[in-house]
Amino acid sequence: MRTNFDFSPYRRSTVGFDRLFDLLETGMRGDGVDGYPPFDIERQGEDSYRITLAVAGFRPDEIEVVAQQNQLTVTGKRAEDKDEGQYLHRGIAARPFERRFQLADFVEVRSACFDNGLLRIDLQRVVPEAMKPRKIEIGGGSPANDRIEAPKEENRQAA
Repeated sequence: MRTNFDFSPYRRSTVGFDRLFDLLETGMRGDGVDGYPPFDIERQGEDSYRITLAVAGFRPDEIEVVAQQNQLTVTGKRAEDKDEGQYLHRGIAARPFERRFQLADFVEVRSACFDNGLLRIDLQRVVPEAMKPRKIEIGGGSPANDRIEAPKEENRQAA
């Protein structure tokens, strides 16, 4: 069964969509992500979103959130436990992780908070004023103002 989709016909007939096609091709490959840590993506309004990651066992100072261009990266690395006891079973994940999220154009990180083992990252789409649609007023002028006058006879003779 073929799982890849060939985007080359679309790449030939479109301009400026390379990033979109790259994202679609990367998403179809799966990138070998193991699903850790689990996360939710919630739409809270027309232009606001929240990503919630379950990071039990990590402290806020062991987690780093970096937003760069259109990518959000969340990295966690636990500090070494000095007085480790003798574990019979260790089910709480302590391994380091890195989770990447592709952000759409004009999506900015507003805040990040850590509460009860959950990391919440609030995002907002902020479209610049230049990109927003605007209504153009249509002016009505009198036909007399639109005419170009010929130079007066006196000015032509002086020249």
